[in-house]
Amino acid sequence: MPNAPTDFTPLPGTQTGAALTQLVGLMQRLLAPDGCAWDREQTLATLVPYLIEETFEVVDALADGSVDEHCEELGDLLLQIVFQSELRRAEGAFGIDDVAHGIVAKLVRRHPHVFGDVKAGNADEALASWAKLKAEEKVAKKAENASALDGIPRSAPALIRASRAGEKAGAVGFDWPDATGPRAKVNEELAELDQACADGDRAAMQAELGDTLFAVVNLARKLGLDAESALREATARFGRRFRHVEASAAEAGQALASLSAEQQDRLWRAAKDATAAAIKP
Repeated sequence: MPNAPTDFTPLPGTQTGAALTQLVGLMQRLLAPDGCAWDREQTLATLVPYLIEETFEVVDALADGSVDEHCEELGDLLLQIVFQSELRRAEGAFGIDDVAHGIVAKLVRRHPHVFGDVKAGNADEALASWAKLKAEEKVAKKAENASALDGIPRSAPALIRASRAGEKAGAVGFDWPDATGPRAKVNEELAELDQACADGDRAAMQAELGDTLFAVVNLARKLGLDAESALREATARFGRRFRHVEASAAEAGQALASLSAEQQDRLWRAAKDATAAAIKP
């Protein structure tokens, strides 16, 4: 990009990231011949579970609202980034500076409304500009068989993959204008799932269930909701209510499995009322 800045002086009162240099040096010390035996045994493959775990722990810390835990978990996640970068540096591939330089160049390139002469009057226009530039970069990298859906992580949770697929398709104009389209699609897919169940066709049931879930994710997207967060919250609500049901049955000296469906339903309704009252301000 012409005249793109290359020096980003921190604003007064902001942090400089100088401590990152200390972390990189510490990681290099741990991986040195006389460093930590466990760290030296790790590979990019063995670190994958830790990367995933630390990412989810950051999400948990955000959900819990603990500033201290959020800071700590971000540190653990940053360690994984530095760790992997150092393993790649040992291979002669790249290091943490290349990682940082790469994301700086990408951010400058995709913010022409900040570092160039493109105009973006609001967040929607800025996002549209980002999506357009990203799509152009993907095409330039892989001109043959390129797709707007390229770049969705294969290892991402299914709900996130579905949402990103809808977003990417929508960015190139393949989308419903509003939420009424995906809402009708949910009904359509549910009807097809019912038919597959009535036919006893398990392969069709699997396919139609997937289509139904995909339609629900698209509905969430068009409503401006996050399907992954919604399901997490619903699972948490179920957990609170189910524990209440268990406790109620235990107080009555009854085993939950011995109760009739009607008795379980009464306990469930009571649990919903109790837990709803507990979260009201």
